[in-house]
Amino acid sequence: MSTAFFSHPDCLAHVMARSHPESPQRLQAIDEQIRASGLGPVLQRREAPLVDLGRVRLAHDAAHVDRLQSALEPLAASGRSQVLDADTMAGPGTWAAMCRAAGAAVAATDAVMAGEVRNAFCAVRPPGHHATHSTAMGFCFFNNVAIAARHALTAHGLQRVAIIDFDVHHGNGTEDIIAGDERVLMVSYFQHPHYPHSGDMPTADNLLNLPVAAGTGGAQVRALIDQHWLPRLDAFAPQMLFISAGFDAHREDPLGQLGLVEADYAWITRRLMDVADRHAQGRIVSCLEGGYHLGALGRSVAAHLRVLASFPDTSN
Repeated sequence: MSTAFFSHPDCLAHVMARSHPESPQRLQAIDEQIRASGLGPVLQRREAPLVDLGRVRLAHDAAHVDRLQSALEPLAASGRSQVLDADTMAGPGTWAAMCRAAGAAVAATDAVMAGEVRNAFCAVRPPGHHATHSTAMGFCFFNNVAIAARHALTAHGLQRVAIIDFDVHHGNGTEDIIAGDERVLMVSYFQHPHYPHSGDMPTADNLLNLPVAAGTGGAQVRALIDQHWLPRLDAFAPQMLFISAGFDAHREDPLGQLGLVEADYAWITRRLMDVADRHAQGRIVSCLEGGYHLGALGRSVAAHLRVLASFPDTSN
């Protein structure tokens, strides 16, 4: 079975500001690196559909969904922009982009559960893991991974799913949504102290947070994953894995101060695939979160995809 690659041109139309780091060029950098690496022919490209808002309400307060729809959907016709917080803005293309991003995560879940593909990656924006149950923040509007995880539980009858978050920033929104839901185990590492200045004190037993200091490199992160993530994931035995795939812990990224490189992301992906093979029939859905150095982002996503697709690395 192949690896699906979900995306949509609408995700390029979301623009927060000309100099904003969460830019359309992020997806373009990923596409360019996929072509350069030879990965294109081994990925099954699929167009992200618009999400059913009923799926979004599995993870978000209905008032939050209605509030965003009433505020952001009209921007497409008016051409105006709207500021939601100091670093989160919406423009004419935002509503469609966020509906495609969440739609990709749901459609990827359906494709993997149906056995059409072994795993899937969603190259979408805006990202999602800072969006809480009732608040948009940190570049995020809908929490794509949390929506997909809840969809797997409700629509496909799974009893246990895992969310793995390896962004440099704490996935506070995902934690807010799934804290206390014993059907979901969330494991993460993130730089601390750092935006959003949370996560050092987990709020529920189904959360395993590994805050690390600025300057932490790949060797230390790998050791923490071996010592903490993997035993907890094996004990939980998830029936599907969802990855909040942030690549801003890369040593070249301007929004973080960790020291990971492409080989570290490949190593993490292999370990997660091993967990999925042991417990979840290989089922993984990975969704793009952060990553703001365009070159490092493209190379890191390619390393992640190369492992997901079991595509040999011929660069050495």
